[in-house]
Amino acid sequence: MIFPRGERENMKKFIIATNNAKKLVELDRILNPLGINAVTARDAGVDLDDVEETGTTFEENALIKAMSAFEKSGLPAIADDSGLMVDALDGRPGVYTARYGGEGLSDKERYMHLLDEMKDIPKDERTARFVSAICCVISKDEVITVRGECVGEIAFEPSGEGGFGYDPIFLYEGKSFALLTPEEKDSISHRGKALRLLREELLKKNIDG
Repeated sequence: MIFPRGERENMKKFIIATNNAKKLVELDRILNPLGINAVTARDAGVDLDDVEETGTTFEENALIKAMSAFEKSGLPAIADDSGLMVDALDGRPGVYTARYGGEGLSDKERYMHLLDEMKDIPKDERTARFVSAICCVISKDEVITVRGECVGEIAFEPSGEGGFGYDPIFLYEGKSFALLTPEEKDSISHRGKALRLLREELLKKNIDG
C-alpha cells in the first residue's frame, strides 16, 4: 500500500541522510509502503552538511551519516552507503564509488572511466556486485545496521536511461539496472534487499509506522 502525501502526518517520521535526490526518491518509494514518512532535511527544518566519510566499510560510513542526521534533527535517521565492487578490479571502486575517477565527474564520466579500465577484461571475468549498507539510528543507544547485495556483471557498454550512478553498466541476468522499471529494480536491488531487512528489524521493535 502506498500512502499519499495527505496521509503522512500520522506516520512515523524518519529523516533520510542524503543529498542525492535520486537516491532519496528510491528510498522513499521503498519505505513509504512500510508506513514510514521519509522526510528530507528541508522537510525537517534542519541543515545537513556533507559529513566526511572516513569509514573503510559501507557500514561505517552509513553510521557516520545517520548519526550526524540524528544528532542534528532529533528524528530517527536512516542513511545508506552503497557502492559497486568489481572482482577484476580487486573490489574497486568500493567505498570510493561516488568519487571514483576524481572529484567533479558526472555519473557518466565515472562509469565510462570504469569501462575503460575494464576494456581488456573478458566476459567471464566481469563479475561484480552492488552493495548497500543501511544504518538506522533510533537513539544514541539503539542502532540498526543491515546489508544487501546484488550480484551481476559489468557490461561492455552502457544501456538504458533509468536509474542513476553506475546502473547503465551493471547487468543483472543480462539486463542493465537502467533498463528496469522502478518496481523491478526494487525487487532485486541491493538497496531493496537491505530495506526489507531493515523493515524486519523495525517490526521486531514495533517501529513500523
